[in-house]
Amino acid sequence: MAAPTGLSRPHPISRAAPALASALAALLLLGAAVGLTGCVGAAVGAGATVGVAAMDDRGVQGVARDAGLATQVRGKWLNYDLETGDTLAVDGSVKVYNRRAMLTGTVKTEDIRAKAVRLAWEVEGIEEVINELAVGDTSLSDAAIDSWISTQLTTKLTFDKDVQAINYIIETENAVVYLLGTAQSQAELDRVLGHARGIARVRDVVNHIRVKVPEAPAADQPKKAS
Repeated sequence: MAAPTGLSRPHPISRAAPALASALAALLLLGAAVGLTGCVGAAVGAGATVGVAAMDDRGVQGVARDAGLATQVRGKWLNYDLETGDTLAVDGSVKVYNRRAMLTGTVKTEDIRAKAVRLAWEVEGIEEVINELAVGDTSLSDAAIDSWISTQLTTKLTFDKDVQAINYIIETENAVVYLLGTAQSQAELDRVLGHARGIARVRDVVNHIRVKVPEAPAADQPKKAS
């Protein structure tokens, strides 16, 4: 049989493969981040998660990227625990928004606190580490109260039509609310802080939210000479 001449046209599926691979990778990272379980629940949860992520200022890929960075930090903490017999991965928490890693929780010693920060900085892609880790008795935290406070604030932000709640990360430790994310304006940020401070049992509110910089108006095009 004679050898075919000329170049064959690429198959449409082969040209779409890179885009499909990126989308699948984002879906897998999002699924891992939220810990989906069960066949039906996983399918519904994955679709809902991607839909919600698309509304986030970071977009689906940005949400997946930040989830992956947080997972890498937790992995380094877990490896440290396995090597030392410590409980950093249990006592500490990490949330990442736009490559900014916020560390919260209570660890046993100052050395562990410093190690947690160093390990976070070792993750490629992290651009800022916000160290809110406390040193003290890890048994004093009341997880039930902290969870209640976070739920109350999440509900308030979700039902406030003047707040884009999807752009905020809430973490509560020892009745202290830590906030990370992006506000559309100073007015929106003030509303968020007001909601947080108005919740019963909140001892303090620590703000790491950045206000979105408004886009500059397009410059007028120069007129053409007649």
